[in-house]
Amino acid sequence: MRMDTISGESIGIVETQCFTFGRNPWEIMELESGQRLGPVTLAYETYGQLNSNKSNAILIEHTLTSDAHAAGVHKGDKHSGWWDAMIGPGKAFDTRIYFVICSNVIGGCKGSTGPSSINPKTEKPYGLDFPMITVADWVKAQKRLIDHLGIKRLLSVAGGSMGGMQALQWVASYPEMVMSTIPIASAWKQSPQQIAFTEVGRQAIMKDPNWNNGNYYDGPRPEKGLSVARMIGHITYMSETSMEEKFARKLKGQDYSFSFDTDFEVEGYLNYNGDAFVKRFDANSYLYISRALNYFDVSGEKLIPQGQTIDTRFLVISFLSDWLYPSWQSREITQFLMSRQQDTTYCEIKSTYGHDAFLLEFEEETRLIKHFLVKVTNDN
Repeated sequence: MRMDTISGESIGIVETQCFTFGRNPWEIMELESGQRLGPVTLAYETYGQLNSNKSNAILIEHTLTSDAHAAGVHKGDKHSGWWDAMIGPGKAFDTRIYFVICSNVIGGCKGSTGPSSINPKTEKPYGLDFPMITVADWVKAQKRLIDHLGIKRLLSVAGGSMGGMQALQWVASYPEMVMSTIPIASAWKQSPQQIAFTEVGRQAIMKDPNWNNGNYYDGPRPEKGLSVARMIGHITYMSETSMEEKFARKLKGQDYSFSFDTDFEVEGYLNYNGDAFVKRFDANSYLYISRALNYFDVSGEKLIPQGQTIDTRFLVISFLSDWLYPSWQSREITQFLMSRQQDTTYCEIKSTYGHDAFLLEFEEETRLIKHFLVKVTNDN
């Protein structure tokens, strides 16, 4: 469903804010790997108003290549946030009712501390000196932000793809802080196929002659490798049907060039997106974030330990044409939750868009999420 068919107003101009912790030794962040990181800066944006008892806060989790700018527009920039059709007055996450927060994960390159940030010990970019991070580390850092905002319990934690993993990790790490969660087009652990796709992307970057073992910040960057990694990703985000509908075997020109130039429309699309991506994303961040996804695993009792009950409601959403995070992975989560008598709703949406459906099927998602959040609010 296209963006212009969705009711609701634009948030308008928004600003990215920064929260920094870990300047003092006792604030240093202990990572799952055993390493320590500090100081740590998180870039974040907020939309709407926090109510007097701070009970209307919703944390939105972003995807692999997104950031804190989820809605509205930045001053002087015509591009709206990556989930703008879902966040705002009258939309799924209605900012007339809810206080919505989105932060960039550590390891990222859009304001949060990551491998391109300056290492205070060397006064140079971290590069591969940046410690290995996990999804649990992202959530641990986000909790510091939520504590800073004075919020004791989140009304909901929601996100698609990688965002859904973070939403589930919040339940695994801090169930007492989460009234509800909405994992969309996601999984509670990556399959071997999913790990394989990210590894091919990482290898494309690391085999670029300009990667220089991560020390490329003062010289040419591994743009070709990062571009190929993005092209691989784009293939997995679409479905066979959506690619056929969008491109078929359409040619860029009148006939075959009988060379290795770009002949087909789909080739041009992939090359364009790969070239555009390198202008806004850091190659080392891609390595670290994709690796964190491989380590992610909150399956079974890692999500809710045996003998434990939690007061969290779940809305699990999947899309039938999604072959990157297929519906069976969402059903696996749902079946476990129901076996543990958790209040769980599962919705499988018909769509031809593939994994990208959660960024496009706004109308159905809005209907489901609005109803779910009203119920959670009224029952708490």
